[in-house]
Amino acid sequence: MNQLNILMLGPNLEQNGGIATLEKLIIKYSLPHIKIQHITTHDEGSIAYRVIVFAKALATFLWKLSSQKIDVVHIHISDGGSTFRKAICCVVAFIFDKPVLMHTNGAEFHLRYPKLPQRVQQVLNKIFQRCQGFIVLSESWQDYYVLNLGLNPKQVIILPNPSELATELPDRKNRTQISFVCCGRVGQRKGTFDLIKTFANLSDHQRKCTRLILAGDGEIEKAQQLAASFNVADKVTFLGWINSEKRDEVLSQADVFILPSYNEGLPLAILEAMGWGLPVISTPVGGISELVISNQNGLLVTPGNIQQLSEAMELLIGNETLRLSLGSAARKTVEPFDIKNYSIRLADIYHSLILRR
Repeated sequence: MNQLNILMLGPNLEQNGGIATLEKLIIKYSLPHIKIQHITTHDEGSIAYRVIVFAKALATFLWKLSSQKIDVVHIHISDGGSTFRKAICCVVAFIFDKPVLMHTNGAEFHLRYPKLPQRVQQVLNKIFQRCQGFIVLSESWQDYYVLNLGLNPKQVIILPNPSELATELPDRKNRTQISFVCCGRVGQRKGTFDLIKTFANLSDHQRKCTRLILAGDGEIEKAQQLAASFNVADKVTFLGWINSEKRDEVLSQADVFILPSYNEGLPLAILEAMGWGLPVISTPVGGISELVISNQNGLLVTPGNIQQLSEAMELLIGNETLRLSLGSAARKTVEPFDIKNYSIRLADIYHSLILRR
């Protein structure tokens, strides 16, 4: 099979966050005939530093497009400033007549995009409508982009995020301590503060046999102060950002994964947890409700509803049979999302974009 040369644009591969994790998975598991070159368009730092990073990215992008055979430009887009950076990259790719695959990941795109001036939205819509392919994470996101950006439904490709499935699952029976784990940036959007309040509202007996583990960067100090104010600091562990090896260790020891987010795309963290056979407590936002089915492979609660969140936690603390059955179903749910299957599907998408030209 002929080699395909893919130019991938997105955040620094060493950056914390779901998009960088996704990029690394795609590159690591790409098929033998797929050659992916990555260009960093964004990195953490001051505004001046980020401007320099993007300027260098554009220069590198122009050089590669003009000097190398590039078959597809694969662009990861989030929300906020990412929208404008990637629109510029699209225009550059169009000038060189390269197929563009836009890959959406922004959890708050639907909140930020409508706030842009109407004229700006019109220009961006025209740019995005010219992309040969537009990957979204779920049917709900497909509906959003078709309706609000005027995309052609044939242009939109539903491709949920992948997961590296654990090869061997731990025995979670007869555990005396129940561990709830949340992986994600600590802050309001991920529901971290609601989670700490809910944990504090558990009965003394329930808290004695449970612990809460929070893995992720963000507003850690604020969360620690909140835990201390509720006198549960000794039962809440903050790990900060963890690498994939540590993440697997944490998930293998956990009993329940919990992510009470207010806005999401389709979190890799949930897919990873389900791949470890964990039941999930989450919210029906973004594409989550298309993956987590309440009372089948997890429990869904309304964002910000402390009472519902508390009831869900209490139910899984006191019912081992339910925890294990939901976890088993969760694992079966995500088996089709295995990264190896994902890589085959993505390669097919690359080929289809070239044939469409």
